[in-house]
Amino acid sequence: MGLLAEYYLPGLHVSEHAIDVPLDWNGHEPGRGFDGPHIKLFYRVLTAPEHIHDDLPLLLFLQGGPGGAGPRPLGPDSDGWIGEAVRHFRVVLPDQRGTGRSSHIDSNVIGAMDGEAGADHLMHFLADSIVRDFEHLRRTEFAGSLWTTLGQSYGGFLTLTYLSLFPTALAAAFTTGGIPHVPADATEVYLHTFPRMRRKTEQFTDRYPLDRARLDTLADILSSRRVTLPNGDPFTVERLQTLGSSFGMKPSFERVHWLLDEAFAAGDGSASETSPLTDEFLSDVVTATSSNALYWPLQEFIYANGELERPIDWAAQRVRDTMPGFSTEARPLLLTGEAVFPWMFEQERALRPFRAAVETLMRRTRFGTVYDEGQLMRNTVPLQAAVYFDDMYVDSSLSLDTLSRIGNAHWWVTNEFEHDGVHGAKVFRHLFQEALDRGDLRKLF
Repeated sequence: MGLLAEYYLPGLHVSEHAIDVPLDWNGHEPGRGFDGPHIKLFYRVLTAPEHIHDDLPLLLFLQGGPGGAGPRPLGPDSDGWIGEAVRHFRVVLPDQRGTGRSSHIDSNVIGAMDGEAGADHLMHFLADSIVRDFEHLRRTEFAGSLWTTLGQSYGGFLTLTYLSLFPTALAAAFTTGGIPHVPADATEVYLHTFPRMRRKTEQFTDRYPLDRARLDTLADILSSRRVTLPNGDPFTVERLQTLGSSFGMKPSFERVHWLLDEAFAAGDGSASETSPLTDEFLSDVVTATSSNALYWPLQEFIYANGELERPIDWAAQRVRDTMPGFSTEARPLLLTGEAVFPWMFEQERALRPFRAAVETLMRRTRFGTVYDEGQLMRNTVPLQAAVYFDDMYVDSSLSLDTLSRIGNAHWWVTNEFEHDGVHGAKVFRHLFQEALDRGDLRKLF
């Protein structure tokens, strides 16, 4: 199985593996040989020490993102779902193509290409290729054994792609905060999510009233003079607004509050246009507003399915432009959530090399097929979804509309958790128990 290493973490046995997959799946079938350019797909297998020699069923974790590598667990209790999962499964943690220890994409790779070549390359790192990688892995390295999948956030999008393209590969599927609207439309997504960005900002400043003045004062400072972040990027009002990107997680309000608490060097906690900004604050802004290499370049294209009626053309920016409250000049300042904007590829050094490729993709209308609505309606694989009612990133009403049109789908709607609820101890355990009680896992246990 291309074993690279094996070792123990506290409470977990880990084995590491890698296989080759085609860069371009066009003309190739998962499970068969291939020629042409190839890349590495890296994955780990986690097992509870007491189950190392047991033939347990397989749980494939579909990571959120896009552009996210698999979890790096510290132990069975470091990520809430893992401790429950290894009681019943061998857990497969892949690094999706382009991420982690799989063949990596960064600015150096894309920066060496022109816009068309870069766009062509990036299109190989969307859901249709990711799922074919995993199906190739299943057929070649796990003897065709059925997967059970757990899809977090974008991993739920990948789940529907798997159910569309290879439904016979799955014994059951779980998703947490990750059911997209089908048919997919990026503009529709942002028409639903920008109002929630407004509400989240208001909830934050209602909880921490001092931070309203701090945000407005910071915006006034950044509008009136040039401020440079420690990595050399300009610190602009737009970048300040992206501090709201984490507001769909817990305890993000508190993290942003403490970040703003140390913004001004005066030391008394007040917001003053004459006070210098602290080095600690500027460093923390870089950390809080930076992402991995593929996250923003691919963000809007996860909503592209087959032939589009019109180009995506910066959907989030187009929606934002209709809402004056999100202007950089508006006060009180509103923060933005999970949305990509053209300025990012001008102001952020790490993203500038992607600019030509992303601009080219924004004008395209032909993408790979990631959802088959007819197949989803005919679906027989048990699908159990956690839908977070107040999810800032994935609109619950759109998710429920999709689920109502998927065969053998079940859902649990809750406002107890935010988008990252799977990382606690309750969510996966609840979904797993519901599936057991219904008999949906009888093929496995």
